[in-house]
Formats: sequence, C-alpha cells, structure tokens
Amino acid sequence: MVIAGLVFAGIAALIHVYIFYMESLAWTAARTRATFGTSPEQAEASKELAFNQGFYNLFLAVAAGLGVVLVAAGATAVGATLVFVGAGSMVAAGLVLLLSSPSKASAALKQLVPPAIGVVCLAIGLAL
Repeated sequence: MVIAGLVFAGIAALIHVYIFYMESLAWTAARTRATFGTSPEQAEASKELAFNQGFYNLFLAVAAGLGVVLVAAGATAVGATLVFVGAGSMVAAGLVLLLSSPSKASAALKQLVPPAIGVVCLAIGLAL
C-alpha cells in the first residue's frame, strides 16, 4: 500500500506541475484559455492572479514529490509528512473548487482524486 500511495502522490505532483505550467507560464495561450474557458481579454486581465495561483500548485507538487523521494530513500517520517501535507492540501483545494464551483467538477476531481488515493493508501500502508 505504501508503494501505491507514493505512486498516486507522484501522479498528483505531476498533475500539479502541469497546472503550474498552464497557470504561470502559458495562461494567455489559446490551448490554456480553452482548457479554462477564458477569452483573451479575461486571460489578460487575470494573468497576475493565475501566475500566483500556479506557484501555489507548484509548491504543493514540490512538497508531495519530495515526500515521495524521501519515503523511497528511507526517511519515512519526514517523507510521509511532506506527502500528507502536499497531497492533503491538493485534496482540500480540489474540494474547495468542487464546492464553490460545481460546474468545474471535472477539473476538481482531476485535482483531488489522485492525491486522495495517495493519502489513503499511504496512511493504510504505514498503519499496517
């Protein structure tokens, strides 16, 4: 179960690195605008907010990813703590999106399901 938890936490970290890329580096690009449903004007007007939000996603990805590496290297307590904080925050942010914008349920589930599975599997694996 620990390995499954680490795999799902790693997948969640990769998803959040991609979200960082879209929000912070490619926010005004046509493909990103299509993904988020924004017009060129809306994207330009919200560029600074998206840039900042993208870094939040990057920091969560770094925490979860570093946690995966540390658990795999044998530093289980520190690594698991980072996975729980990073992936747990991803789950919480996904739930906020789901509850505040039900029309964005698909995006919210993509953001929260992999880290939720990772957290549950890692917790069960460490408890056994």
